[in-house]
Amino acid sequence: MRKGILSIGAAAAALTLGLTACGGESGDTSAETSSAPSAAAGDAKPGKVGVILPDSKSSARWETADRKYLEEAFKTAGVEYDIQNAQGDKTAFQTIADQMITNGATVLMIVNLDSGTGKAVLDKAKSQGVATIDYDRLTLGGSASYYVSFDNTAVGKLQGEGLVKCLTDKKADKPIVAELNGSPTDNNATLFKQGYDGVLQPKYDSGEYKKGPDQSVPDWDNTQAGTIFEQMLTQEPKIAGVLAANDGLGNAAISVLKKQNLNGKVPVTGQDATVQGLQNILAGDQCMTVYKAIKKEADAAAQLAVSLAKGEQPQASGTVKDTEGNRDVPSVLLEPQAIFFDNVKDVVADGFVSKDELCTGEFADKCTEAGIS
Repeated sequence: MRKGILSIGAAAAALTLGLTACGGESGDTSAETSSAPSAAAGDAKPGKVGVILPDSKSSARWETADRKYLEEAFKTAGVEYDIQNAQGDKTAFQTIADQMITNGATVLMIVNLDSGTGKAVLDKAKSQGVATIDYDRLTLGGSASYYVSFDNTAVGKLQGEGLVKCLTDKKADKPIVAELNGSPTDNNATLFKQGYDGVLQPKYDSGEYKKGPDQSVPDWDNTQAGTIFEQMLTQEPKIAGVLAANDGLGNAAISVLKKQNLNGKVPVTGQDATVQGLQNILAGDQCMTVYKAIKKEADAAAQLAVSLAKGEQPQASGTVKDTEGNRDVPSVLLEPQAIFFDNVKDVVADGFVSKDELCTGEFADKCTEAGIS
């Protein structure tokens, strides 16, 4: 389905080379966009970049990580920017896009709420000469000029392999596995499921594992996830493993398992390496998460956006197939990392979360045990 999958380092290097080859500037730029001097006589002032984040509910990352890293990158490049969050509201999403274009955005980067809303926004931007980037989520049938994300099928594969490892460590015999999938309107959730089903389905087929309840969670809503998983456990009380598509859904399942004193006994997966997810791993209630180095994703997307704002035509290093639009979208895809108890320290060492926020209260001793210094 995808070509040109790159390591994080290779993606960044290839993108840098692409920008340089297309005439990208090097050297210092002012962080004050209103008074940034031209690099040479006759150079036009860079355009403005608009970024629309999806919500604060599906994952903490959008406000705690993506916003911060994108702001840092744009400030460093001296490019004017506007970052807003649609907070899960499709009407607000479209209104924000219209306002950004009216206010002079020449580049629009979006994390869609669904492909329909995303397509409407992208198509309108394109019709007005605004360059577009799909960030993290591909808009199926859309018209984005570029796509920057992680290899999301690989994310799901790591989750499936992680659950297998945790069930094997527990010497589970023909375990019943429940799947708590992400939002059906998010193409990433579809890719995650392709990844972990690619690992789990052969085990279902062979009889080594038994497939239990399998349900998607609308809008990645954690409250709904708790209700759905409670119903799953009522339907199948002998669930022995939970493939939860991210840390929020995983925590919802863990909260239900705690009521039955099953936390720590039933392995649960996750994704995003949130503080909550990592603390659940340290506590032994969650078996693994998937770490996506969001700073590198944000930096790659910002570099594209800055180049476009300067009127350049950057070359991405790979492509992803838009199955609805039947086109290959120029893309930069980064590699995810599986995180278990023994390598939670890698996420701290990378600066994604701090020891101070992770190792609070009851987790201090667990951090020491996990080698976090």
